[in-house]
Amino acid sequence: MSQVSVTTGAKPVHLQFDDNRLLPSLFGQHDEFLARIEKQLGVSVTTRGNRVAIFGPEDAVELARRVLNELYARLKRGMAVDSGEVDAAVRLAGHVETHGAERTSIHTRRRLIAPRSKAQAAYMAALEQHELVFAQGPAGTGKTYLAVAMAVAMMLRGQVDRIILSRPAVEAGERLGFLPGDLKEKVDPYLRPLYDALYDMLPAEQVAKRLESGEIEVAPLAFMRGRTLANAFVILDEAQNTTAGQMKMFLTRLGENSRMVVTGDVSQIDLPLGAVSGMVDALQVVGNIEGATIVTFTDADVVRHPIVTRIVRAYDSRDKAGTGSAK
Repeated sequence: MSQVSVTTGAKPVHLQFDDNRLLPSLFGQHDEFLARIEKQLGVSVTTRGNRVAIFGPEDAVELARRVLNELYARLKRGMAVDSGEVDAAVRLAGHVETHGAERTSIHTRRRLIAPRSKAQAAYMAALEQHELVFAQGPAGTGKTYLAVAMAVAMMLRGQVDRIILSRPAVEAGERLGFLPGDLKEKVDPYLRPLYDALYDMLPAEQVAKRLESGEIEVAPLAFMRGRTLANAFVILDEAQNTTAGQMKMFLTRLGENSRMVVTGDVSQIDLPLGAVSGMVDALQVVGNIEGATIVTFTDADVVRHPIVTRIVRAYDSRDKAGTGSAK
């Protein structure tokens, strides 16, 4: 394990785990997960057999204890632990809600998804409880991924009959006729992230079958006009690139027994200069009406590679400093 400078004045906390078979998965190869916990929390962890001792400042030691117990409980439930789960457990350890993570997990055919940040836990609860959810924040926070996961879970439970996934094809101005190929070839590049999320939740043959039957529909925003979307879980991704008119059109498609999720990052608007973002407008106008809620993510909630968090923060710092940007 790495050498970490810690204050050892407080009494160490001792843990004992009852299933030695799980310890390699808990500690990581060459104790890499323990080293990760040491580095992030500023503690020192020693092991002897199935016993663990944690040294360091009292508050940090308590957090490390929660992290190890949470990860061990995850392994006992038959769930995997990787470096991402270790980081997630560290992020959640400071919140009472940590031990409620199992209750807010999303079950799909291919995986069981638990929140990896406090904001993700709040988002998953909002997806269960509200008819209209706005999720705004930077890339890598799980806005679209978790929405697709909840849509799949609700379809598998029979709560909705179909899933409708949409994005504005803003790069082409939605003038798809100018692009080569048939309709599917024209729109697929803009919708690929939604397909990727689907394939992560369901076996490939089920995705193909449900796409063919219409139970799952992936379409550009322009195709929503004039429809009423009933008994459906509807997701609009990259919503910061809608106009105010497009957003109003989309929101008013919501039919009986349906859920709608609108995701986007209002710091990444690609609309023509002077155009009002439909997401910015909707957050102000309808974000807090009865039945709707807003969940906001920050760079602290980025759950991709750690360098993505640093990239987001670097750009935010540059933008706040007003040093200019390249479009």
